[in-house]
Amino acid sequence: MNEHLVRFVTYLVAEKNASPYTVRNYRREIEEFAGFACSQGVTAWEAVDPSLLRRWLAWLAEQGLAKASIARRVSELRSFYRYLQREGVVESNPLVGLSSPRRPRRLPRYLNVQETVALLAAPDTSTPQGLRDRAILELLYGAGLRVGELAGLDIGHLDLGRGEVRVRGKGDKERLALIGEPARAALARYLAAGRPHLATKRSSQALFLNRFGGRLSTVSVTHIVHKYCKLAGIERRVTPHTLRHTFATHLLDGGADLRTVQELLGHESLVTTQIYTHVSQEQARKVYLRTHPRAGGNGNEG
Repeated sequence: MNEHLVRFVTYLVAEKNASPYTVRNYRREIEEFAGFACSQGVTAWEAVDPSLLRRWLAWLAEQGLAKASIARRVSELRSFYRYLQREGVVESNPLVGLSSPRRPRRLPRYLNVQETVALLAAPDTSTPQGLRDRAILELLYGAGLRVGELAGLDIGHLDLGRGEVRVRGKGDKERLALIGEPARAALARYLAAGRPHLATKRSSQALFLNRFGGRLSTVSVTHIVHKYCKLAGIERRVTPHTLRHTFATHLLDGGADLRTVQELLGHESLVTTQIYTHVSQEQARKVYLRTHPRAGGNGNEG
């Protein structure tokens, strides 16, 4: 069974350009299923049947996994079987018709304007690292970039004059993201007085460098966000993706239309972007209930 999984992982990397995080999840969780199948006496992919899959779902639930985690495993295994079908390893996909647990609908978490301002002001811009970190935070929030998109940026991807940055997103698709004046100013200061102090003779053209002169990793960017959230007095957990959510939510709250936000985020489907309308509607509801004199139903009838 392992041979086909190794080939599938190679396919994900070479043909689908999947991220290391995605590849790691697929490999680990399909290996987990293979281990369960072997414990049930099934040692070949073509021998997997709906009965085994139902037992597997029950076993996952017994392990205390969240519904979203179980649904992800079903989706991964379904994709793997589609690959096995194309390769002629199996005749049919046993997961067709298998219903996975319904994922709970969770609204994206985001920062309010005051929290965002405090976060952006947190880095000490008298140091090269502080200039870099301020530029990173401004770009994550100001352009709504994914952390992988930001970490993959080279200097040549920036056009500060036009306020644009060329990013490579999911599925290796390229798009132009827009950057406002605060992000442009922060990037200009970093390029002039921050990056030269971090660069070495062996440094690449990576935009954001670590203290050794190498490309800053996505893990390091996440640590940077956590660090400045603490300094800004933000208690809850905030990730780079929270800033992407904040970017989209603030745009909609400010009157941007959904299609524009979709394009700026690089979403293929408008359905993906529509989750943010629920966030804005929820915010509007809170404001209404807090401010309208008749919202609580306690007013006197006229």
